[in-house]
Amino acid sequence: MKNIVSSLRLCVSLAALAVCLPLAAQAQYDFSKVPTTGAGGTMMNDGRSSEPTPADPRTRARIHTELGALYFQEGNPAAAIDHLSIAIQVDPDYATALSVRGLVLADLKEFAKADADFSRALSRAPNDPEINNNYGWFLCETGKVRESVAYFERALRDPLYETPDRAHTNAGNCLLRIGELESAQRHYLQAVRLSRTGAVPARLGLADIFFRQGNADEARIYLNDALRMMEPASPAALWLGLRIERKAGNRSAESSFAAQLRGRYPTSEEYQQFLKGNFE
Repeated sequence: MKNIVSSLRLCVSLAALAVCLPLAAQAQYDFSKVPTTGAGGTMMNDGRSSEPTPADPRTRARIHTELGALYFQEGNPAAAIDHLSIAIQVDPDYATALSVRGLVLADLKEFAKADADFSRALSRAPNDPEINNNYGWFLCETGKVRESVAYFERALRDPLYETPDRAHTNAGNCLLRIGELESAQRHYLQAVRLSRTGAVPARLGLADIFFRQGNADEARIYLNDALRMMEPASPAALWLGLRIERKAGNRSAESSFAAQLRGRYPTSEEYQQFLKGNFE
């Protein structure tokens, strides 16, 4: 069976920008929080606002990190690396810049350099939940699944972590890769419970688990929940829906999913699997 995890997005944080990166080659980004440095300034002891100056190393590093993140978002990793490297040169202890550069390098498959950046970031901020989540994603992506879960769990130990659903989803995705369905299901359910945005990847993961277990009714419930939140439906979701209905013997629904997959994503890997008849 084609593992739906290969098309699910692992969620990482890019310079405090919420980002979902796929395991497949084509990246998709979901930016929901952009930090600002120049507008607000800092507060002085007497309560007056003081605008940060370009001479402040941390402020300069933050600005270059944000620029690097935006260039990465726009598909220009070379410019992203340039700005992130400036940020690190200006402020070598700025862990966020190191972590974001690690993400960009990982996307470029410069795995040894990415690992070095993540290690430096963790040495400076060992308990930062975003950095731990990002490094967990990196380890999972490079085949170190069991090691990755420890970093997701470390991120989840921070009671102030703003997006714990992301780490739960990542842990579920990674555990699903190695067939640990019970543990993956537990993390997915926590992601659904904690998410403020619907936890679509976690719902797809749960649908996949129930499909594997032969429970078409439960699989259909979670898939339909995810589809209601997706516009448009992804090829992975349509492919899973097709296989759920095929296993349930619902030929009409199976044909509907097949028509959507063919019409929207005729060059997708999922549609090629359909043409080959690889339903399991």
